[in-house]
Amino acid sequence: MLDIFVCEDNAAQRQTIVQTIQNTILIEELDMQLVLNTGDPYVLLEKIKNSQNTGIYFLDIDLGSDINGMKLAQLIRLYDPRGFIIFITAHSELSYMTFQYQVEAMDFVLKDTPDEAKVKIRQCLLNAMERYTLQTSRTHKVYTIETGGRKITIDYDDILFFETSSNIHKVILHAKDRQIEFFSTIKDLLKAFGDDFVRCHRSFLVNKKNIKEIDTKNRIIHFINGETCLMSTRMMKEL
Repeated sequence: MLDIFVCEDNAAQRQTIVQTIQNTILIEELDMQLVLNTGDPYVLLEKIKNSQNTGIYFLDIDLGSDINGMKLAQLIRLYDPRGFIIFITAHSELSYMTFQYQVEAMDFVLKDTPDEAKVKIRQCLLNAMERYTLQTSRTHKVYTIETGGRKITIDYDDILFFETSSNIHKVILHAKDRQIEFFSTIKDLLKAFGDDFVRCHRSFLVNKKNIKEIDTKNRIIHFINGETCLMSTRMMKEL
């Protein structure tokens, strides 16, 4: 999942940007979430310090602060070197400054043409999603789920376990930071995943890498994020 951050000191313009982003996520069914919209660059920096997701950053260049959008982008790069940075400005001539600050901006959005800006923001989101999916598939083993008209890509390392759903022919993927229900079976998933995933119960398929503790007495597996699942006596030896 991609996290989206907006830093624009004009409240009305910020709201327009946010609304365009939210509409695009909804209509295009993108695997993204708007995490923060603010006019204060320091609030944004504080927010991303502990973020583990790749971000998309819509930054106004002229922020009315002691740091401008270009400097903010430099600081973002310290925490999120793979993030997608899009500058929002009324001054197209400022684009040359990205070379001076060496921030590898993905694109520019000119906010003095509102209709064109909305189209550009939408295209930036689509491009970022496409690039992120490609980058992730090249650098990590990933699993892609199709559900509700969306394609969701998740790193193998982020998967804790799969659980049979109460809804027929569906399973629930438990990841480190979310749960996703989709059509499949534990049997089919067992065929798709390698040796790191083990069936510990007829209703559960677990990622051994993310197990924190195994309680053999109570037959419970504890995962690194605090979640648990059951383990059968017969399948205990697999772990």
